[in-house]
Amino acid sequence: MGGEGKCPPHVIPTGRAGPKAAMSAGLCSSEFRRYSTVMPHMIGRLTLVAMLAFATAACESTDKKPEPRFVSSTSGAPAVSAGVAREAGYFIEFRSRYALSYGHTYVIFGRTDQAGAMIDPEVAGLAPASTSATPYVLGHFLPVPAETGASDGDLEEAYRSASWRVMLTEAEYNKTVADIRKLKAKSRFWQASVYNCNAFVADIARSMGYQTPSIWLRPQQFVTKLRQMNAG
Repeated sequence: MGGEGKCPPHVIPTGRAGPKAAMSAGLCSSEFRRYSTVMPHMIGRLTLVAMLAFATAACESTDKKPEPRFVSSTSGAPAVSAGVAREAGYFIEFRSRYALSYGHTYVIFGRTDQAGAMIDPEVAGLAPASTSATPYVLGHFLPVPAETGASDGDLEEAYRSASWRVMLTEAEYNKTVADIRKLKAKSRFWQASVYNCNAFVADIARSMGYQTPSIWLRPQQFVTKLRQMNAG
């Protein structure tokens, strides 16, 4: 679920729990054998249930081919094709990417050169703070610890599904970055239906004065709708 080709395992990462993890938890041999047999099936079933639930909430839609890259020359300006806009300066980019499930929404910010290439970009996005699938699955039912930095594939064009870059003045950029830093400091938990990656990015967008779409949309739809609502 998330486009053609290989996709980075951000949403359904490879689990790392194994025999050593089970034994270190104090399981006897019979309990360990039961753990080894039951847990993979249990996690698999919970993952399926969680994915089906979120797919229903997202109107049972699927990701499309990558949207064009859009750029607004200033905050509040119409969005145009990135092939037309080539401005150097400060920016924030609202972006979504494909993943093994329904994808991921995040922002990239920093400066660009005259060709529009990013210079030392920084990423902010909300995701479960683990490389194991278990916290992600549990996060569909209750809050789990979160991280707010970059994840695999965030800066790679091959995984981008939608994006909207907004060029900012230095003052606008400094305020936006300060707001992002504050949000990152207080965003400690991820929960799929209450505070997910869309909700995190929506908070950033609202701090800039933008209208925001439903956090229940798939990431590609969320970023596309955010652009349409604010820059046409």
